Amino acid sequence: MIGLTIDGRETVVAEGTSILEAAQDLGIDVPTLCYDESLSVFGACRMCIVEIEGQANLKPACATACAEGMVVQTESEAVVDARRVLLDLLLSDHPLDCLTCEQAGACKLQDYCYRYGVDHSSFAGEQKCLTIDDTNHLIERDPNKCILCGKCVLVCEEVQGTDAISFVGRGFDAKVETSFEHPLDISTCRFCGQCVDMCPTGALTNVQLKGTRVWDRETVTTTCPFCGTGCNLELNVKDGKVVGVTAAKDAVVNQGALCVKGRFHTDLIYSDKRVTTPLIRRGGELQPASWDEALDLVASRLGGIRDEFGGASIGIFSSARCTNEDNWAMQRYVRAAIRSNNIDHCART
Repeated sequence: MIGLTIDGRETVVAEGTSILEAAQDLGIDVPTLCYDESLSVFGACRMCIVEIEGQANLKPACATACAEGMVVQTESEAVVDARRVLLDLLLSDHPLDCLTCEQAGACKLQDYCYRYGVDHSSFAGEQKCLTIDDTNHLIERDPNKCILCGKCVLVCEEVQGTDAISFVGRGFDAKVETSFEHPLDISTCRFCGQCVDMCPTGALTNVQLKGTRVWDRETVTTTCPFCGTGCNLELNVKDGKVVGVTAAKDAVVNQGALCVKGRFHTDLIYSDKRVTTPLIRRGGELQPASWDEALDLVASRLGGIRDEFGGASIGIFSSARCTNEDNWAMQRYVRAAIRSNNIDHCART
């Protein structure tokens, strides 16, 4: 264990703990644009720089391990001045369209500029004018708002294992791009949307959430219904209607990860092709019926077949497109009520 002092507060941490982690354990908010606990340390943004007593240079808190007797200042005058310069540099090549940006209110760059009083850039020079990729119906990419933090690249590589995007170019021409600059829908992208969740600015946008501000939406945590894994997700609701999905960061099962179905396919809730009432075939045609009528019909027919021919004469086919609990209830029903072991599942690939 290692003892150190951060902002005048003494603490003890395990060897190998970074200054950023130690500060977070104390409840100290050290700003960072490129760090996420689920990713490897990249150290690209330098927003988390801190001042260490006895050392000449400011150090990135995310990439600097704690040492015995270390005295750290996270908001000293030198640190604050350096962070203002960093934000100044970022704004020198960043669109100042916060009034109409979809990420307004949930943008870390915006938050930190407000925190340190940086409302414009003092640097003049060339600015990027890259093409916005709005051809995709799930993810919109605006490379002009990208700050090259690398979080989207890292989550695609380290968490998803897809490598659909990476850094290309050098210096001023550096950007995040797909292989051969192909559109996402013909690249190796799986549309998990992890990159959108990781993006600290408006460079990546969930198209389904466009047109709704973060303060206009409430979130409801629930379990994804698309398979039996049990991922937790947050339904984003506006005016009583689900407008999109974000990941539940503290979920035990998926730990903030989602697949394309969980993140983007809740639009089926309002599909005009969705069956919303039970249908009973009468005279060769399917006609709407009440739930009581439909359930009574199914129960009487299954019960009659079981009583006449035995439970083994009935087989039930369950679905991979529902929760694990639903499938458990189905097999329990078949074995206990139908008295049959003939139950199978469509995920037997």
